[in-house]
Amino acid sequence: MIAIARAKPENAETLTRIAHDAKRQWGYPENWIAAWRDVLTIRPQFITRNVSYCAVDEGRIFGFYILTNENHELRLDHLWVEPEAMRRGIGRALFEHAVMQARSLGFNSIRIEADPNAEGFYQRMGAVRVGTSTGKIEGQRRDLPLLEFSLGDSS
Repeated sequence: MIAIARAKPENAETLTRIAHDAKRQWGYPENWIAAWRDVLTIRPQFITRNVSYCAVDEGRIFGFYILTNENHELRLDHLWVEPEAMRRGIGRALFEHAVMQARSLGFNSIRIEADPNAEGFYQRMGAVRVGTSTGKIEGQRRDLPLLEFSLGDSS
């Protein structure tokens, strides 16, 4: 049975591996994965400074999320599930837990800059596309969906 537990600084290496493995499963070239290394590396101090939880079953971590507060705006900075554990409700459980945490912190919404492959998941969770973030990787334009999940009235 999956439990959602607070992530610990000593989980950083495992969370980093999960983020890299999950990103790879979408078939990106390995040089892109290398270019994203810094973004996909979860550091111990990042875990302690933010709202960080992981999905655990029998002592093994299968996924995690991290919420960050940037300019008084709550962002879902990471939500990754081990590829072998996808499609088992772990992502949904993590997202629903993140929503509960966001409400308890008094926020009205969660902002998400999603990988294009994850946009459908977030929309199924109830997030709405509110824009696009455009960047480049190896000279190629890359458009990332910007989504917002409304928490309603948190009072």
